[in-house]
Amino acid sequence: MTPTHLSGRPAIPSLPTVLDAFNIAPADAARKLLLDCLRSLRWADRVAAHRPYPDAPALLAACDEAAYDLTAGDLAEALAGETLPSLPDDAYGAAHMALGAAHAAYEAKFGHAFVICLDALHPDEALDHVLAEIRSRLTNDPEDERVVAADELRDLAKGRLLNLLRNAVPGAGPGTGPMAGPIPGPCVGP
Repeated sequence: MTPTHLSGRPAIPSLPTVLDAFNIAPADAARKLLLDCLRSLRWADRVAAHRPYPDAPALLAACDEAAYDLTAGDLAEALAGETLPSLPDDAYGAAHMALGAAHAAYEAKFGHAFVICLDALHPDEALDHVLAEIRSRLTNDPEDERVVAADELRDLAKGRLLNLLRNAVPGAGPGTGPMAGPIPGPCVGP
């Protein structure tokens, strides 16, 4: 007996999603995409190895969990691949100097680039936020700053992955697009 909702018509197969493509991609391709999000080989290997993911929230949760397991060496590897967030093109010269000086002091103290997730900040607020955060975090001791930097890297990785998946489909945005399940808002990073 044919279900009434099919009315004798053939079923139309669903189109593959970006998440489907990620799930079935060769391991090297998946790792490469993941390394664009967080430059830790161990993290990328772990997230790629646990495919397939049923939906975007499961993928993001796995990314988060794998990032919590980063060793000090893994964290150093990931931080070595980071750069200072870029300023808007119309930022005035003094802002570039202030940010450059603050970053130099940060890097001299901690030995790695300053990382920060600019989640949901309006672009006009980003410069002031970055300058305030870098100055504030300069007061941290190295162990406390390692914890803060690891948190920021986790947020950046999830946001970057989400942006890569969304940008693979024109017009896909928050809460839309081909990935199943609710998708949290993006985290904008360098």
